Amino acid sequence: MYITITPQKLGGKYSKSSAGFVGYLEKENQGLEMEEMEHFFNQYGDQFSAEEVIRKIDGNTAKLEKTEPRFYSITVSPSRYELNRIQDKNQDLKIYTRELMKDYVSSFNREINGRPVELGDIKYFAKIEHQRAFKGNDRQVRENQPFATKILELKNEIRKIERGEMEGNIKSLQQRIHKLEKEAPHQQNGHRIVQGMLKDGPQSHIHIIVSRKDASNRYSLSPGSKYKASEVAMNGKMIKRGFDRDTFFKNAEKTFDKTFAYQRNFVESYYSRKEFIRNPKMYFSALMKLPTNEKAIAFKILRESGMPMPPGIPTNKAQLALKVFNRLRKGVDIAIKSSTIGI
Repeated sequence: MYITITPQKLGGKYSKSSAGFVGYLEKENQGLEMEEMEHFFNQYGDQFSAEEVIRKIDGNTAKLEKTEPRFYSITVSPSRYELNRIQDKNQDLKIYTRELMKDYVSSFNREINGRPVELGDIKYFAKIEHQRAFKGNDRQVRENQPFATKILELKNEIRKIERGEMEGNIKSLQQRIHKLEKEAPHQQNGHRIVQGMLKDGPQSHIHIIVSRKDASNRYSLSPGSKYKASEVAMNGKMIKRGFDRDTFFKNAEKTFDKTFAYQRNFVESYYSRKEFIRNPKMYFSALMKLPTNEKAIAFKILRESGMPMPPGIPTNKAQLALKVFNRLRKGVDIAIKSSTIGI
């Protein structure tokens, strides 16, 4: 599972309104009948319109400075393995979102009127999407780019020949284009992967828009706080502050596993990703000590997420050390971003 929490910006500045972001989240509804559309939902309802979401988020920004984000985006992207465990993508992901937001509020080290932050204190709306498209910075698109550039050059030559601006053999150029299309390293259903192409397989994910201010529009609740859990003196009183992302990510994972009885593999766990960052040699050592079946699944998951695998994995600690780490670290970084909770 991959989770991100980001303040929404328009260029280099924080968005003054949620309209642009909400409009982006409406893209899958274009051309659909009302009964086919995916609606925004929260803890208390299932069918909020885009206009209502914009009005409520934009109307909850009292006393925020221009340099402060008005709202945050939480994107939750379950892996293919996690999605395959879910029976009803729409209803089950809604159930999970509502449980996840309980984990969200419990990760604040804040008090409102002398009590911990509660679910009713936050204002959020969420939406399920079922499609993903390849972006320009995706590895497959980037590595196909030299082929795309050459194909474009050849197509320009064909147009010039057709306009009589140059001489050449159109049929020969078309054959070269066809060959380049097939030689591009990344294909999907027999076609070269390009930016904007929809990704195959289960792609359901959750977008959550959550207001920076609490539901009363009085208190600031920032998941972007650089403080995990601390206290600061303000006006002679000790005030709690901070948001613990580690706690949120760990609980998000546990909540998913509990909700859907999901048996999480070692390489999917938040703990293992943290271990990789803190001590990569211990990460690989623990990976090699897994039971045979679990280890096979672990390597399959990593391989599918884009991790380059060497012909033979060393089996003892002496061989393990830097030999494996130096070769695979970049690949595991990719695996972390594509298949697990972000850190």
